[in-house]
Amino acid sequence: MSISSLRQSYDNAPSFDVADLAQCPFDQFHAWFKEAVDADIMEPNAMTLATVDYDGRPDARMVLLKDADPRGFTFYTNYESAKARQLGAHSEATLVFYWDKLFRQVRIRGAVTKVGRDEAQAYWQTRPVKSQLGAIASNQSQTIKDRGQLEAAFKAALDEHGLDNPIPLPDDWGGYRVIPSTIEFWQGQQSRLHDRLVYMRDAEGWQVKRLAP
Repeated sequence: MSISSLRQSYDNAPSFDVADLAQCPFDQFHAWFKEAVDADIMEPNAMTLATVDYDGRPDARMVLLKDADPRGFTFYTNYESAKARQLGAHSEATLVFYWDKLFRQVRIRGAVTKVGRDEAQAYWQTRPVKSQLGAIASNQSQTIKDRGQLEAAFKAALDEHGLDNPIPLPDDWGGYRVIPSTIEFWQGQQSRLHDRLVYMRDAEGWQVKRLAP
């Protein structure tokens, strides 16, 4: 199979113009997100998080969106992870959602800040117990000998906390919020004449521009 021969025609893609946009970019995001959920896209809240390391080199990985409101887009992680250390050095990031069944992409750029401890605690309590134990067991991004070391750490956390008792929020775990300066909505179209509409925040609020594909 030749990679260069792969093509997507974007047949039956919906039209998308400035008149179709919600006034608020978060309303537009939630409208598209609902359509992604309704399309049975696997983990529609999966997004690429792109950061910059200490040497200015780009890095990226998939994380899960856990909240989106006018304050920004929120995800959670270990504060000792590589992504957290990078955000500590350079507090700007980009998020990218890709919903293939709908021929859609959303790209978000902005400053990043930690969420408050109370908010992180509220989300932590909604997580499955085994996910909580997994977060405790994993020294994220640290080198380990083998999988057995990770499984032993999980068992130790299980033995300590059990499955029926409240598990406290670890000090080294919490959330980040990307506060967008731009939010771009991309709709695939035939002949590669894709629609790119971007909200840009300025002193007067959100302005919308159309970009060439």
